[in-house]
Amino acid sequence: MRRFGNSPRSDTRYTPRPGVYAILLRAGRVLLTHQQAPSPEFQLPGGGIDPGENPLHALHREVFEETGWCVGSVRRVDVHKRFTYMPEYDLWAEKICTIYLARPALRLGPPSEPGHTEFWVPARSAAGLVASPGDRAALRAVIG
Repeated sequence: MRRFGNSPRSDTRYTPRPGVYAILLRAGRVLLTHQQAPSPEFQLPGGGIDPGENPLHALHREVFEETGWCVGSVRRVDVHKRFTYMPEYDLWAEKICTIYLARPALRLGPPSEPGHTEFWVPARSAAGLVASPGDRAALRAVIG
């Protein structure tokens, strides 16, 4: 599995944190979420898989919470990991990130997760905006 970002620290114990994320394409644009805290950044919509939760259920839930959109035609396109500190959970995590390409099917409302705002950006600009280097690589692989 490819690794992006910082190398793991030898003096730190990392908790595995599987997550699912979506590349949502529509009419030459990509749907990103902007998370305000703990530091402002653009991200692919998605997040952690709850214990016992099916990854595809988690993908649908997370995308809906962060964007207000329901998705369809889901296809896995990338898996990578990164080691990071997650201040919102006070957790050193080994994030195992599974990225899917999906079709935004229906918008049911605004994002329900506090601190998230949806943005449709030109597909060619999306990779340059997202904070995660693994997500940037996945976007470049899908979009070109």
